[in-house]
Amino acid sequence: MVDFTPSSLFSTERLSRLHRALTDINDDVVHLTALPDTGLAHDHVWISRDTGPDWIARLPKQSQMQLDPETNLDYQANCFRRAAQSGHTPDLHGILPISADFPRGGLLVSAIEGRPAKLPDDVPAIGEALANLHEIALPPVDARPPLASPRSPWTAMRDEVLAQAAYLDDAPIDEATRRRLDTELTLFHDDRELAERIDAQRCLISFDTHPGNFLITPEGQAVLVDLEKCRYGHPGLDLAHASLYTSTTWDPASHAVLDTASVVDFYRHWWAARATSDDAMDIEALVATRRAMWLWSTTWCAKWLTLHHQERDSLAQGEDWSAALSEDRLIAHVEDRARHYLSESVIKRVSDDNHRLSRELAQT
Repeated sequence: MVDFTPSSLFSTERLSRLHRALTDINDDVVHLTALPDTGLAHDHVWISRDTGPDWIARLPKQSQMQLDPETNLDYQANCFRRAAQSGHTPDLHGILPISADFPRGGLLVSAIEGRPAKLPDDVPAIGEALANLHEIALPPVDARPPLASPRSPWTAMRDEVLAQAAYLDDAPIDEATRRRLDTELTLFHDDRELAERIDAQRCLISFDTHPGNFLITPEGQAVLVDLEKCRYGHPGLDLAHASLYTSTTWDPASHAVLDTASVVDFYRHWWAARATSDDAMDIEALVATRRAMWLWSTTWCAKWLTLHHQERDSLAQGEDWSAALSEDRLIAHVEDRARHYLSESVIKRVSDDNHRLSRELAQT
């Protein structure tokens, strides 16, 4: 007898439909548990199996990359397949086909037994995980699709940030915050020589490495469990997303405020863990990509605050930030964080932190 555990998002009937769909893929599912709603992009269900290790069903609520359901599912599957070479991500075991019951399909990946990251204690483990991800051999250009690998990753990042910055006009921010952000965006200028150096350091990156996306195994290994936005770009974007104030204070389970010394240690540990770390760190590129990642996160907050009141997309196509897709508790948390990160005091704080990190990295 299969035991179904309902939640506010998963009725017993929906879990029953999921079980029927899973039996077409694997017949040893004995228990389904809907996990807490902690993210805007996926629902998660723990799959207890009778004859093998447990799995997680990742069921997309939307595509953060504005992809149709088929393309989105293929893209995410390739993220897991390629990142698995790092040894620090879950394995992909199957794909739940798109259907009337599950219009965006889903992925079946290894369930990771672990705890949330604790900072700064787990900084070395996260640095090692990212070093292993970034050391995966870069495939030839024609073998990189479907993962994004723009001709100039730096230019593509700038364009993405500036596109999101258009939402600042309608976001609930005061004039002082807007002036500070406009100043930071002005500093985000087009430096050809720097852009060429950043583009030359291209590797596989996650682009979603905030500490809440890591689980720490009993052996102390950091496992990056959320992979849907991988691309080929500069590793500094991942390092930034793992250590910025706007990242380390995002997830309640891993909430922490890192001082500059801890962030410097994180960058050092990542560099030392890489197999090809004989050359000196390109500090200018790391600082530039850190500012870029922060501006991406901050302008995303403006975008989300502008769009989350919209009605849910009844066709389940592409991007959809509607609050109707998530629990009220999660929406309230995201709104609190987004407004906080768009406050003048936080804009100033992170800007000052970046300048301080630049100086201290240079001294090392």
